[in-house]
Amino acid sequence: MAAVKRATTTTAKAPVKAASSASAPTSVSKTSVVARLDVGFGNELFIRGEGPGLSWDKGVLMECESSDMWTWTSSAVTRPFAYKVLINDEQWPSGDDFVAEAGVENTISPVF
Repeated sequence: MAAVKRATTTTAKAPVKAASSASAPTSVSKTSVVARLDVGFGNELFIRGEGPGLSWDKGVLMECESSDMWTWTSSAVTRPFAYKVLINDEQWPSGDDFVAEAGVENTISPVF
């Protein structure tokens, strides 16, 4: 029996690209609370509430931007939350709780 010769053909394979683990950049929306209030020299403003990193038991010091502007900012807020600001983490403002909307600047002028 005669040997059968097979023809061999080679096909070029396209290079396989590795899957990229990097995804498109996502924007992180920040939520901020801005209190427009002059608390007097030597005093500080704190925020308490239901938002990420906040509690009703102990306040978080807000950042003093100017003599009458205090801010608190978070990238972890995903839903509206109730809060209040306190002078020296002791003196509560009058009135109802404020409600911060997620992803925006929430400006208040509390009354003490």
